[in-house]
Amino acid sequence: MEIITHATENEKLILQSIHEFFNIQEVEFSKQNLFGHFKNPILLSKVKLVKKNARDFVHKLVENIPKYQIEQLLNDIESHIDGSALFLRIGKQDILRKSITLQEKDVIRIKISTLVYRKNDVAKTYVNLLSPPASN
Repeated sequence: MEIITHATENEKLILQSIHEFFNIQEVEFSKQNLFGHFKNPILLSKVKLVKKNARDFVHKLVENIPKYQIEQLLNDIESHIDGSALFLRIGKQDILRKSITLQEKDVIRIKISTLVYRKNDVAKTYVNLLSPPASN
């Protein structure tokens, strides 16, 4: 997960919202101070989750994205895959409002990687990963 925080944004609030949704502590993020256009300060925060933490993250992510967006994502999964990784973007402002939606602007970038043995199985693997569990 990568978050770009501009000088006009409250990094603590963003990371607190991420903690509330995904139980990721601020100390787990690596941070890098950078400069944007016109030398405006920006902060790049990154965290890498593995194994159980990554599974829990994906489960909470899918659970909180609106169902219609999950359906759209599953129908268009190929456009979110590069190599064997799945790329998603969730709205930074939405997470501050206690909701998660897929967005294209002002986003938190998410890269999901999982082991795929055959290139032809990449899309199917992510569809299975992101599909809500079947109701009995």
